Amino acid sequence: MERGKMVYEGKAKRVYEVAQPDAYLVEYKDDATAFNGEKRGSIAGKGEINNRLSAIFFQMLEKRGVRTHFLGHVSAREMLVRRVRIIPLEVVTRNIAAGSLAKRLGLEEGGKLSSPVVEFYLKDDALGDPLINRSHALALAIATREQMDELEQSALMVNEILRAFLLEKGLLLVDFKLEYGVLPDGRIVLADEISPDTCRLWDVNTNEKLDKDRFRRDLGKVEEAYHEVLSRVEAGGTL
Repeated sequence: MERGKMVYEGKAKRVYEVAQPDAYLVEYKDDATAFNGEKRGSIAGKGEINNRLSAIFFQMLEKRGVRTHFLGHVSAREMLVRRVRIIPLEVVTRNIAAGSLAKRLGLEEGGKLSSPVVEFYLKDDALGDPLINRSHALALAIATREQMDELEQSALMVNEILRAFLLEKGLLLVDFKLEYGVLPDGRIVLADEISPDTCRLWDVNTNEKLDKDRFRRDLGKVEEAYHEVLSRVEAGGTL
């Protein structure tokens, strides 16, 4: 598929126009960042792995009734997606205490939460993507009350589907970040990506980290962890 004008470049992806007016071509990069861009590097093969995993997860979720922006897997690093207006919120769902939640609430990392926690973060690099609540989102006119309800319900549905699937692959879905977009007709769809960049994934037996935390915390074997996740997800077939 021929690329047109590049309309956006982020930390992990480039987005291009294509001949299809209601679609974009997304290219996944090997670049890696952490701590709001303060730490930068590269993870060999990450772009191909995250593209493949996102395609697998999007197709799985579509089959289970979750609308996504995914249209097709184009190449090793590229996918075709619907054009959407991104809602400037990161929707984070947590099953196990880790990362900022553990620090903020004084919880021991690895402790299972009695029920999933859904949090909203404002997408604003200059502010460090601050944690906000529903009242903030409404006051800032980021989304309507009905849209906020839909985002939370969708995140919990995605969590239920992915957590069960990944557990079968020997992986704990500790927490994950989702982003959503709005189609021209007003429908909300899941967008962005689902990968070890956006999910905390631990081995079910050892709690070994198999995600971007290996890059964040200088744990080493980052590429091996990403390959391990892809290998497990694809084992036995998924589509």
